[in-house]
Amino acid sequence: MDLDFKNELAVMPDLRHRLRQLRWFRATFRGNAKAVTQHYGVEFVLSEEKLTRVFLDWVEMVDAQKAYARLDRGDFIIYAAGLALKEMIRHAPVSIAQGSAVSSAADNADIVTFWPEGFLYTNYCVCAIAAIFEQEFGQTPRLDRCADDLRTWWSYRENTREMPASAVAFLDRFFGAEPNWVAPDLIEGRLAMRTAMEAKRKSIKAPSIFPDPAT
Repeated sequence: MDLDFKNELAVMPDLRHRLRQLRWFRATFRGNAKAVTQHYGVEFVLSEEKLTRVFLDWVEMVDAQKAYARLDRGDFIIYAAGLALKEMIRHAPVSIAQGSAVSSAADNADIVTFWPEGFLYTNYCVCAIAAIFEQEFGQTPRLDRCADDLRTWWSYRENTREMPASAVAFLDRFFGAEPNWVAPDLIEGRLAMRTAMEAKRKSIKAPSIFPDPAT
């Protein structure tokens, strides 16, 4: 995965909130497309109308689930990015410019050649996650080796064609988490959130007001 654009995102103050503004979302997406083109040579044609629809649908879904951010902020950041990835794949706001092709032997060139649009969407979301983690936690999460495995991308593309929500599960897998393949975009089904909810339930159990009979 090409994470060069992460460094540009990380210098933007309060990135997590800026990306939830249409102006910044569109600008950063275009910036990432430019970075991928510079790195691999493939050129993209962007539909601003479709990208706006991606943003509006994504923000609506994130706002509906934002209470979960208090349970596990790190997992919620990845989940929110997964929802954005799902909407990008569903709305398909970019296409390949006529006559354009990968002209680089850089790492992941085989993946970009196989699915340039999917790589662009995924790379944007991964860079955003890495930059937000760097701002909020001082370090970036590690990517699993499967993120650079063409065989995984074959499965990724086929599954998201049938069910765009699978993108959430594959993004989880790229970050080494255990995906929920049955209902990928159901936040209550995420292992990290279930663990956090169970820990919260245990922490708020009221102690008994009655003395122990044995004492």
